[in-house]
Amino acid sequence: MSQPLSVAEYRATVAALLPAARTATLPLEQCHGRVLAEDVTASVSLPPFDNSAMDGYAVRATDIADASEQSPVELPVAADIPAGRTDGPPLEPGTAHRIMTGAPMPDGADAIVKVEDTDGGTERVRLFAAAAAGKSVRRAGEDVTAGDIALREGTLLGAAQLGLAAATGCAKLAVKAGLRVLVLSTGSELVLPPEPLRHGQIYESNSIMLAAAMRALGCEVDVVRSVVDDVDTFRETLAAHSEHADLIVTSGGVSAGAYEVVKDALTSEGVRFTKVAMQPGGPQGCGTINDTPIVTLPGNPVSVLVSYEVFLRPALLAALGHAHADRPVVRARLLERLIAPAGKRQFRRGFYTPPVASETGSVTGTVGPRGGPGSHLLAAFTQANCLIVLPEDTTEVAEGAEVDVMLLS
Repeated sequence: MSQPLSVAEYRATVAALLPAARTATLPLEQCHGRVLAEDVTASVSLPPFDNSAMDGYAVRATDIADASEQSPVELPVAADIPAGRTDGPPLEPGTAHRIMTGAPMPDGADAIVKVEDTDGGTERVRLFAAAAAGKSVRRAGEDVTAGDIALREGTLLGAAQLGLAAATGCAKLAVKAGLRVLVLSTGSELVLPPEPLRHGQIYESNSIMLAAAMRALGCEVDVVRSVVDDVDTFRETLAAHSEHADLIVTSGGVSAGAYEVVKDALTSEGVRFTKVAMQPGGPQGCGTINDTPIVTLPGNPVSVLVSYEVFLRPALLAALGHAHADRPVVRARLLERLIAPAGKRQFRRGFYTPPVASETGSVTGTVGPRGGPGSHLLAAFTQANCLIVLPEDTTEVAEGAEVDVMLLS
């Protein structure tokens, strides 16, 4: 192994490997969480026509200028205008139209009196309040004007953005497509449920975690679980499943011991294996195989998840067009003393509690570790909502000191 790389150096190396995502045109219902690849120009204005903001009565403001509870104005109801009516007649002076929220304003009307300020009549209506011109009227184009850019390239599409796209007449959108990822977990000790375990065996979990995490980002993931520690078998499996992959991710077989199948198979194939100055997740590797990027992660489950969070997740989000690829980092007060190895950035599982206003005006949250530093302690990770980040030059942090906390949820 060469001199360990810093976390920042290896993170940049992984990010540089990943290709930019392709553009795909998808139905709106498949676009949530994706990044818009092209501007969306509104084909219609929003609202597309003047309409009522209330259930009530469309009137001419001058006809009811003197209306009050003590002296109501009574008008004949000349028409009903429910939402969706397309043939509403014009409003004649001295009359009212009963109108529903979202229904188009009749020609001649310039105000709405809400139904609560009337007696709700259907033939004739008594109005107990005046309404200035424009009262409770939604003007055409006051939200979006036809021809304007409604959504810009690079926008992360959530519920509101998809609603706006639908409202402007879109049925499909051009978005960044998820990368096609092949996940391979290696290790002769790995067994798949429901096969019973024999002494020395464990159930495979890394591929399940990685696939779930990357699918949540919109990636298409193909999984091959439990490839045995045999170089020829690993190479054959890789060749059989990687043809259409944009990225290959492996777990296990990259450390310094014997039977490190991934390292043994790929060292001469353009993949660089190195140590990163971090704990957990020190042994790493990355490169290309037949022009396809490959990232090789260590085998212990906590090392896999930490490596994913520190290296893979931000690289994938950047490739998928996200403007903000990093998890939020906040400062928090440590609830118990921690020690760390010299020269390594340590990522400890923790539970972060946000700040609560107090008499002293404190605005710092608190964080307590969950489990020890061991890379096999997966159960502790399920109780964590953050990673406590201890710098390379830190060997001890006292209770009550402030630390950086990477929020996971």
